[in-house]
Amino acid sequence: MTQATVVRKLSSYARQNQTKKALWELDNIRRTIYILDFIDDPTLRQSVQKALNRGESYHQMRRAISYVNSGKFRVKTEAEQQIWNECSRLIANAIIYYNTLLLSRVYQQKAEAGDLEAIKILKGISPVAWRNINLIGNFDFTTGSSEVDMEALATRYQNEDFWRRSMIEREEEGPQ
Repeated sequence: MTQATVVRKLSSYARQNQTKKALWELDNIRRTIYILDFIDDPTLRQSVQKALNRGESYHQMRRAISYVNSGKFRVKTEAEQQIWNECSRLIANAIIYYNTLLLSRVYQQKAEAGDLEAIKILKGISPVAWRNINLIGNFDFTTGSSEVDMEALATRYQNEDFWRRSMIEREEEGPQ
C-alpha cells in the first residue's frame, strides 16, 4: 500500500480511531529509541552535530551573499524578493559547485600521488566555504570568452610549498 493511500484512508476515518493511535504510539517509540541511541552513541552525536554545522555553514554563506550591497535589501514586491532569494541560492550553489570541483581535482591528484595525509585533510574540508570568493565585487553574468581553468588551479596544489602554505592559512583562519 502506498503512503498516499494510507494517509487518504486515515483522513477519511473519525478523528479518534485505533489505527491513528497505534501509528502515533509507533512514532513515539521510534523517537524514544532514537533519543536513547543519541544519548548513548558518541558517533551518532558527532554525525548529527557535523550535519547541523554543514547546514549552519550554508546559511552563513547565504547571509554573506545577501549582505553584498551593504546589506540593503532593495526590493519592492514579493516577486522581486523571491527573485533575490533565488539569485542568492544560485550564487551559493555555484560557489559550492566550484569548491567541490576544485576539491575533487586536488583529491584526485593527492590520491594518485599516494599522499594519505593530504587525503585525510581533504576529506575534512567542506565545499561550503566562501573566503576564497570575492563577494564584494560586481557580478557579471554576460557571456565572456574567459573560462576558469580548474586543472591549472588544482595543479597549483601539487606544489608542496603551495599546499603547505594553504594548509597553514586554513589553520590560521579556523572554522568558518
